[in-house]
Amino acid sequence: MRAALILAAGVRYFSPVCLASLLSACSVYSPDAGHEVVLVEKPWFFGHGGVNPEPVKPGRTYAALSTEGVDVYMQPMKAETEMQDTMTSDGVPISFHAIMVLQVTDSVSLIKNFGRDWYRNNLEEQFKTMVRQAVRKRGMNETAISTTALDAIDEEIRDALVAFIKEKGLPVKVITMTVGRANPPDAIKNQRIETATQEQRIQTEQQTKLAEIQRKSAEEARAAADNAYRLAIGLSPEQYVQLKRIEMEQRVCADGKCTFIDNSGAVPTFAVK
Repeated sequence: MRAALILAAGVRYFSPVCLASLLSACSVYSPDAGHEVVLVEKPWFFGHGGVNPEPVKPGRTYAALSTEGVDVYMQPMKAETEMQDTMTSDGVPISFHAIMVLQVTDSVSLIKNFGRDWYRNNLEEQFKTMVRQAVRKRGMNETAISTTALDAIDEEIRDALVAFIKEKGLPVKVITMTVGRANPPDAIKNQRIETATQEQRIQTEQQTKLAEIQRKSAEEARAAADNAYRLAIGLSPEQYVQLKRIEMEQRVCADGKCTFIDNSGAVPTFAVK
């Protein structure tokens, strides 16, 4: 870039034409809030270039036309991985929806040492391996049902992930990490549903049988009590039945508005023409 420098009355300034030429030969970077731009200088003629040690903060910055800007998201970001057919200790394949939230701590170091595809090249496959190793230590029922087992898996993977990032020197910190609930194959789920249905049916039958036994016991106890009362008052079975009928009539006709005809056990006869 060349600008015509004019000196007049001891004042130094750029002509509008030269200023327009200067700006047209520049790159403009204006990252949004939560972003930084790392400048990678690539001179066309002189100099060795490289990564600028100072990132571009939110605002506006001008750089040479040959300079490349790499946008880096600096806020916590979510990385999701679908883990299919992860084998448990008892040989049952289960699936996970694994999620981890990461945050970049140094954008310049990240791009300089690991490039713009730092997650895919350094963490993605390693994270999957950590999940497989943790799940392989536990059985399907324990992993799919027990929340305690899932918490232990999360903790084991999180510790391994933090240690790996530190050893690798990645300028990234782990905010949260979870593998989610295990999802067994459809065949296993259908078997579980059938088993649960059968268990519920057995429980229902047992409850019904228990209710019948209790009802029978109650009736036998009531009959024994009635018989003991009959013997205590010295009545024959027929007399006791008659007594119970009278008591029933008294309860039904407590208001005196009904009439019962008692034939004292005689069988009524009707003339048939």
